[in-house]
Amino acid sequence: MKISLFGAGSAQFGYGTLGDIFQSKILEGAEIALMDIDPESLEKVRSTASSFIEENKLPFSISATTSSKEALKNADFVIISIEVGNRFELWDMDWKVPMEFGINQVYGENGGPGGLFHALRIIPPILDICSEVDSTCPDATVFCYSNPMTAIVTTVTRKYPNMKFIGMCHEIASLPRYLPSILNTEYSNLEIRAAGLNHFSILLEASYKDTKKDAYPDIRKNAPDFFKDEPGYSDIWNYTRQTGKIPETEGSVKRFISESADNSYKRREWQDRTLFKEILRKFNYLPITSDSHLGEYIGWARESADLKGILDFYSFYRYSLSKREAKIELELKERVVPIMEGIVSDSGYEEYAVNILNDGYIPDLPSWIAVEVPAIIRGNGIEGITFPNYPKGFGALLRNYTGVYDLTAEAVLTGKREYVIQALLVNPVISNIRRLEEMVDLMLEQQNKWLSYIN
Repeated sequence: MKISLFGAGSAQFGYGTLGDIFQSKILEGAEIALMDIDPESLEKVRSTASSFIEENKLPFSISATTSSKEALKNADFVIISIEVGNRFELWDMDWKVPMEFGINQVYGENGGPGGLFHALRIIPPILDICSEVDSTCPDATVFCYSNPMTAIVTTVTRKYPNMKFIGMCHEIASLPRYLPSILNTEYSNLEIRAAGLNHFSILLEASYKDTKKDAYPDIRKNAPDFFKDEPGYSDIWNYTRQTGKIPETEGSVKRFISESADNSYKRREWQDRTLFKEILRKFNYLPITSDSHLGEYIGWARESADLKGILDFYSFYRYSLSKREAKIELELKERVVPIMEGIVSDSGYEEYAVNILNDGYIPDLPSWIAVEVPAIIRGNGIEGITFPNYPKGFGALLRNYTGVYDLTAEAVLTGKREYVIQALLVNPVISNIRRLEEMVDLMLEQQNKWLSYIN
């Protein structure tokens, strides 16, 4: 078996994914091919991984190359986690430049104009990798961790409809942190299903395994009071600035707040989940992510979202990545390894969330959009779970944004500037047109290194 990691020169991705793979018994004996365009960073990860294998007497082998074709030769699985340019400098530009032109986006990563330019930069190199997969190892299963997830999966599957391409995101991992406390039960006692678009999804079903009782009435009753007492990102960022520590859990922040006499830690209702609160209250379903992500797709989000909490989240995230030590640990942290194990063993287990092309899984959405749904993992691939009665209200919110992804895919595949303009004009977070083309031309100029194909 051969597993190829693209973007492996990143210590966070490379070490984290290697640790996930190394703890697997089912994947033992695999060759792991590390690929990155930065030979120095790549060699550091390779050397560390080789030493780790030797020290722990692990049954895996490591190779490293800057050649995508060599990395993909005879590959069974491909995992992509790449970024282009300086991530945070470009993120700042994606976020702040549109705001200078009067576009009030609440974040700048996956939705709104920021998400569009992010997609325009990152999808072409991913398509280049997929072109190599198509010619070198067409039967391989490809997993992608890069964002903007829905834009990437929609575009790739439009160009390569037969490719086994799966988008992976950890947002649903928020549920194990919250639901046990909300419902006063172990997470292992819950059956759950969530679906929607990536970073724009809701919990659809929840029940207790022991009693078979529907848990949603308890969620709707208990969630508002629970989130009043949970630390938000403003608390977490304040904790980090005051203590110099990156909290391992939200519980450590809560303890610090409870022990502090400083009035700056006085609770602010809902913290970074004021938009989250509106979705739960108005649409009657629990989102699986926070304001920063939800707000990128909703036109009225800026009136409701906790903007301070979002800015504090960004500051904390940027700081924590710069300070957190990357290392290989024999501990499962992401879900790609269980999926590979499920394919290898033909297990038939249900995975909580994958991003795949909509094949009637959410019938109210177009067939060409990538949706985030649970799926059954089998030896011949994955089979999404269908939700024929998807909630009409939230489904309408999703449909409001699907046209943006359609035009984003066309802009990438054709290089036409007119599709970039149109993708912005149909975007629900944009309400002004007068200087929009000027903003687009400025972004194309400042990011010409990656966007020169747009004309």
